[in-house]
Amino acid sequence: MERIRRASHAGSWYTDNPKKLAEELDGWITAAGLPKSSDVRGVIAPHAGYSYSGRAAAYAFGNIDPTNISRVFLLGPSHHYYTPKCALSTATVYKTPIGDLPIDLEVIEELKATGKFELMNLRVDEAEHSMEMHLPYLVKVFEGHPVKVVPILVGALGAENEAMYGKLLAKYIDDPQNFFSVSSDFCHWGSRFNYIHYDKKYGAIHKSIEALDKMGMDIIETGDADAFKEYLSEYDNTICGRHPISVFLHMLRNSSTRIKIKFLRYEQSSQCKTTRDSSVSYASAAAKVDA
Repeated sequence: MERIRRASHAGSWYTDNPKKLAEELDGWITAAGLPKSSDVRGVIAPHAGYSYSGRAAAYAFGNIDPTNISRVFLLGPSHHYYTPKCALSTATVYKTPIGDLPIDLEVIEELKATGKFELMNLRVDEAEHSMEMHLPYLVKVFEGHPVKVVPILVGALGAENEAMYGKLLAKYIDDPQNFFSVSSDFCHWGSRFNYIHYDKKYGAIHKSIEALDKMGMDIIETGDADAFKEYLSEYDNTICGRHPISVFLHMLRNSSTRIKIKFLRYEQSSQCKTTRDSSVSYASAAAKVDA
């Protein structure tokens, strides 16, 4: 029986006009001008409304060579639903205005059988935007190449669980037909986010935010999940996809394929100059086989 997850944020977070959406995505990918590489096995990309982060996200998705990939694992944080675990989708298909992505039910069953995952109902699934914002890009990039998705909602995991899920999912990295789309925005700065860390030595507030984000990005590039954890506990940077990123770092650590993360783009929604301002940062990275 088909269970459809609707494109619940289309028409608000991004256009629901298929022609316009396809043109926007094509435009951003062309503007990024990146060479496609079959060595790119994963991305870290933002999940804000496309008017904010659509352009930045192209620097992640524009790297993908779809030729040999048949399955995409989605790792997205949970914004509304609390769970200390990871949750699997109960849908059979994810819809977008420009095409649909079938869920890989076989892998979902395999993951269910471990007993480590909970299931999220369609209501929770449709309320969450973190994975949905990656879907139109995936449909676009995989045009003409059939691909299935494995959506995993990553809850508020403790360090032990991050490592456990990382180990459990690591084997999927060793199959070059698998791809990983990790969803995260970076610093949410301002009193409305209850976060106003400011190091005056960088000058303007937005420069301090950039330095803080780049410190985190540099640590992610080293692949050291423990150092990332230490950075987060020291600065408490409001990186909303901290748990999906941590799980991904543990996956890379436990897989036999050497993969290196490299950030290719960094943007801020606006430049904060006073404590009345607020901004969200967007960073895009490619995870590439390190020969």
